[in-house]
Amino acid sequence: MQKTSSILFLSAALILGGCTNTSGDVYRRDQAMRQMTVQNGVVVSVRNVTLEGNRSGIGAVTGGALGGLAGSNIGQGHGSTAGAIVGAVAGGVAGHSLEEITTRETGQEITVRLDNNRTISIVQGGAERFQPGERVRVLSGQGETRVSR
Repeated sequence: MQKTSSILFLSAALILGGCTNTSGDVYRRDQAMRQMTVQNGVVVSVRNVTLEGNRSGIGAVTGGALGGLAGSNIGQGHGSTAGAIVGAVAGGVAGHSLEEITTRETGQEITVRLDNNRTISIVQGGAERFQPGERVRVLSGQGETRVSR
């Protein structure tokens, strides 16, 4: 039982370690030293949203392996094989769901009226929160846009 608990803890850590950050103030390493266009504007409105979690398959694979391992301890012979199969399928489904749920993130849909009177909306996650009337910068480049102070 102790070994199974340790494996479950390690698997959950691996699943959570796959979290991505969509924050306006966190950049991936490949985004460093790249030119971005900067536009200034004012926040018109802000709406809280939920960013769906990862579905990388790591959760399903890990859950399937753990479920198969746990299921194989049920019965002997053919019962053990059937338990492993059922455990692997159930673990895979549970692991997939766990990965998606644990990597969900709260975000904001930020509508900005740019200084050129054009209105745009950007969805981003992270701890940085914006308020209507606040002056912001909108950074765009390589197909991505973010709002920053």
